[in-house]
Amino acid sequence: MGSVKPEKSRSLKNPKNKRKKPLAPTNLNNKKKSKKPRIRNTETNNKKEIIQKVQPPASASEQLSCFLNQFQSANGVQLSSLELESLKDTCIVELSQDTDQDVENLGKHMKAAFGASWKEVLCGKQVLEGKVDPGSPALLVVSSSALRAIELLRGFRTLTKDCHAVKLFSKHMKVEEQVSLLKNRVNIASGTPSRIKKLIDIEALALSRLAVILLDIHPDVKGYSLFTLPQVRDEFWDLYKNYFHQRLLEGDLRICLYGPLPSGNEFKGKKSS
Repeated sequence: MGSVKPEKSRSLKNPKNKRKKPLAPTNLNNKKKSKKPRIRNTETNNKKEIIQKVQPPASASEQLSCFLNQFQSANGVQLSSLELESLKDTCIVELSQDTDQDVENLGKHMKAAFGASWKEVLCGKQVLEGKVDPGSPALLVVSSSALRAIELLRGFRTLTKDCHAVKLFSKHMKVEEQVSLLKNRVNIASGTPSRIKKLIDIEALALSRLAVILLDIHPDVKGYSLFTLPQVRDEFWDLYKNYFHQRLLEGDLRICLYGPLPSGNEFKGKKSS
């Protein structure tokens, strides 16, 4: 009987040893699975970085075509042949193809836009009777939100040391406070369409010096921009039709679309929603 027991114990150990052998390949499979998502994540992140860095500023003709298509579609109008002839590439600010369109480079782009007179126009601090009216900016930045308007002003810090930029939006700012600020010389102003229009309506914000309106078309976290965020989009086109369109036709104003130009399909998708 004693000789039989060891045989049984050996037979029990053998199957256990056989079961341990498949553990190696299963561990290998698990390692492969854990590596795949990491590879995919780095690939997608790299693609996003490449898209953001490589995408160059749009040319003047591309900006103009995009702007006119959006204007006609959003307002349900068709510009006449005379209007289209008046709206040439020269009414669009030609941005440098060698400089990214981000907050840090905003000042560089606008210096180039105003040419040799940029320092006098964007940095002067004195009201000059007959030449520089109070509350009349040379550059007006239009954004879809107050937070974005503030963020863009960071790009003008080197230009606004002597003459501070004015914030034109309703969040945490009263109209009376902005009216008071607009009684001084203003070179650069940044805000949202509704408050900008209101200040023009009450004649607090003047347009006698306005040479460039910069339209921030960078999409937000949800993919909306100045042209696609429903309420803001309508408020912008109301502002544009009332105060900017005629000046653009007459050659007294230039537009700069600051940000990546959406494709035609993206514009249509946003409009139909």
